Amino acid sequence: MEKRFIYADNAATTAVSEEVLNAMLPHFRTAYGNASSIYKLGRDAQRDIEDARTKVASAIGADPNEIFFTSCGSESDNWAIKGTAERLAKKGKKHIITSVFEHHAVLHTTEYLEKQGFEVTYIPVDEKGLINPEDVKNAIREDTALVTIMYANNEIGTIQPINEIAKICNEKKVIFHTDAVQAVGHVEIDVHKQGIDMLSLSGHKIHAQKGIGALYVKKGIALPNLIHGGGQERSKRAGTENVPAIVGLGVAIESACRNINEKAEIITPRRNRLIDGILQLPYTRLNGDRDKRLPGNLNISIEGIEGESLLLMLDNYGICASSGSACTSGSLDPSHVLLSIGLKHEVAHGSLRLSIEEDVTDEDVDYILEVIPKVVDTLRSMSPVWEKMMKGESYE
Repeated sequence: MEKRFIYADNAATTAVSEEVLNAMLPHFRTAYGNASSIYKLGRDAQRDIEDARTKVASAIGADPNEIFFTSCGSESDNWAIKGTAERLAKKGKKHIITSVFEHHAVLHTTEYLEKQGFEVTYIPVDEKGLINPEDVKNAIREDTALVTIMYANNEIGTIQPINEIAKICNEKKVIFHTDAVQAVGHVEIDVHKQGIDMLSLSGHKIHAQKGIGALYVKKGIALPNLIHGGGQERSKRAGTENVPAIVGLGVAIESACRNINEKAEIITPRRNRLIDGILQLPYTRLNGDRDKRLPGNLNISIEGIEGESLLLMLDNYGICASSGSACTSGSLDPSHVLLSIGLKHEVAHGSLRLSIEEDVTDEDVDYILEVIPKVVDTLRSMSPVWEKMMKGESYE
């Protein structure tokens, strides 16, 4: 079989697009001014920053003065959650609501706040990886400072009922934040129409460089300063701006949010063909709702194998995939996301996440569906767990 290269791990990171790279390059050599300088080179840099801010705002239905540039989605999450907690704790509001299967940028932040005396309610998800808005409603209390629920899960791709959750929070006058790192550029978002108060996003998921992100903060919400020093980002986040990365993010998000529905019409059938093909293997299951998921995401558990071995063998065939969140790929612990939807440890260990975009062709799908059964057969033939399963013995 001819070895190919297929990148099917776009949920982990994406390549910087040529369009983005070309927009960034002048800011390294010729348009390198400090945006705080008053001469033309500096004014031009400031102009380009504000142009990028307008593009980011337009992509999510916000106003430019509601966008703050950060270094990544994790920083945006931390700023939104810690900042809100710090501010509202002074008013006696020390209760936070989130879900059990958030990204660790949120979960580790709420765990930190618990050590500072905050109380956190972790909303469960059902077996399809979806949150019930009524659970959020029932969890809100008089002292609730913030609800933070991700827009789309980074591992299993399920899209949450954000509109319903935002409406509940608005009615209860509780601030609502969503980690939309995986959703931006893949689903249409309008923060004003949807009633979202704060939203985190990251550039490297949408073909910008790593190390750039943004936080949307609704006008009227006053977050404490993240970094003290200069007057950058309206004095909220001091430090000389990373102009090339900011410019690149503006171009990337504008491109990603252009023709979202048309792109989904191309990607979704290929994703579904991958799902149906892999599920032909015995002892497999799709993780997450079949339809309420990101267009290019599929996560399937394959019993009797280890996810790490699966990834290494797929890599030998030129296929880049994941067995869970990229941020914890070095961990041997089973995914907290898969455990949260009811999977047993040994089943969660054998998960495969593929996240594709338009560049994964129908021929690439054919190749993946040709390779995976061979790899799975090989791994199962060496697995003592699979042997016990075939004998009907317990492997717990």
